Amino acid sequence: MTQNQKSLEERINELENVRALRELVDNFSILADEKNVWKQTELFTKDATVESYVNGELTSSLKGTKEIGETFEHFLANFETVYHTNGQHVVSINGDKAEGTLYCSVALISNENGKKINNASGVSYKDEYVYKNGRWLIAKRTSNFMWSDRKELNQ
Repeated sequence: MTQNQKSLEERINELENVRALRELVDNFSILADEKNVWKQTELFTKDATVESYVNGELTSSLKGTKEIGETFEHFLANFETVYHTNGQHVVSINGDKAEGTLYCSVALISNENGKKINNASGVSYKDEYVYKNGRWLIAKRTSNFMWSDRKELNQ
């Protein structure tokens, strides 16, 4: 069915879902920046998976909100400041399921021997979403860390 064949109601519903999915990924990033990982885990299905790849190699595979929360909490504790900048987000919706790709720049600022170090990364997220109980949730997130740069910040 082409866009022109869809009713106004169907098109509005699709736009509302696209907006809700964008808010989902933006809220994920905001909660990471706030280091509010337990609130962040509420954005996932209970049996969600998160896999992380660095230079194409699997570095982490998590299952369930408890493991996701504990791992995120431990990881983010290494940094004074966490800052995500989300870029393009493209989704494909099929009923109560959707897939999406999000590009993101992440700055992780640590304090090492009194020096602020910026651990910057370019990340693409491949997501699978499900619509449950009136809201979209992340069922699977595959994080691909495409590049990284580490340097001291001028203070």
